[in-house]
Amino acid sequence: MTTFSDIAGRLAQQAIELPSWAFGNSGTRFRVFGTEGTPRTVEEKLADAATVHRLTGLAPSVALHIPWDRVDDYDKLARFADDLGVRLGTINSNTFQDDDYKLGSLTHVDERVRAKAVAHHVECIDIMNVTGSRDLKIWLADGTNYPGQGDLRERQDRLADSLAQIYARLSGEQRLVLEYKFFEPAFYATDVPDWGTSYAQCVALGDRAVVCLDTGHHAPGTNIEFIVMQLLRLGRLGAFDFNSRFYADDDLIVGAADPFQLFRILHEVIRGGGLGEQSEVAFMLDQCHNVEAKIPGQIRSVLNVQEMTARALLVDGDALAEAERSGDVLGGNAVLMDAFYTDVRPDLAEWRTGRGLPADPMKAYAASGYQDQIVADRVGGAQAGWGA
Repeated sequence: MTTFSDIAGRLAQQAIELPSWAFGNSGTRFRVFGTEGTPRTVEEKLADAATVHRLTGLAPSVALHIPWDRVDDYDKLARFADDLGVRLGTINSNTFQDDDYKLGSLTHVDERVRAKAVAHHVECIDIMNVTGSRDLKIWLADGTNYPGQGDLRERQDRLADSLAQIYARLSGEQRLVLEYKFFEPAFYATDVPDWGTSYAQCVALGDRAVVCLDTGHHAPGTNIEFIVMQLLRLGRLGAFDFNSRFYADDDLIVGAADPFQLFRILHEVIRGGGLGEQSEVAFMLDQCHNVEAKIPGQIRSVLNVQEMTARALLVDGDALAEAERSGDVLGGNAVLMDAFYTDVRPDLAEWRTGRGLPADPMKAYAASGYQDQIVADRVGGAQAGWGA
């Protein structure tokens, strides 16, 4: 039987990247809500992210979104992050907030618009060259709302050509990470709607093109852990964007809607070799906190991932394999359920204390006075949010 002491060392290998935009104002299609203490600059976003890492030990890097996090000196920004105890991570492109991209960006019928979108990604790669970032993550809003609005095959051909131009600019160990989403904002046909489309485009590009799986980007009832297994099996699972959903891409705290689903996903990650020093799978949050406080929302999120990772590591692999070989249906299910229902929170609190971290990061943040300090200090200026 696997015990917590057996898995403690593997937990130390876990790192979950934070998104800079999670610390800015967000909301719904109807309203972006403002909150006191919201960062006004990317430096203030990094300070908030560093606070999460300082209290949890789980979030050593921060993803940037361009142009939201554009600065004049990225080397200076990287040094600023390093001084805070974190590093700059994934660079995310943005081709969904410009009027030119109303009918598409990398798939647009107009060569001028496509060239503009490609040039934006080249800018992102130039930033990566300075920050030392490995991954360029691409999510596209490209698609159509009506039959006859665009030729579906030609859009895929244009996407392939645009991605090939971007891929050719990568250097060294840099990767192109292609995210998929089955709908929104395009409702009839999204140009990268599923893992198969992303996989097909990545295979055509080369070994350093991989798929990003966002846990909120699936239709209700989708077996996400099957997709995780398949992409690991094919060697193309490059990254996770962790969040949670009840209906669509709700961008809620990971594990909030279905903790058991998160457990099942992480079990397949572990079984497929996606966790560990040799793994190239990147773990990141991609959430927008609408009604809850930003920093505690990120703390709770990384703790949820850690807790379900610990439970997944407790699965008795030998017992599960024996049940599967012998056709013991209920026995195999019981192995998984025993691990899922194990309360690892006391062990994790002790594990943190042994590493000089607070046993309860949420309480530690509430008692730190950091929230009161940023509310007092961050007066004036423009708060960061969607588009900033």
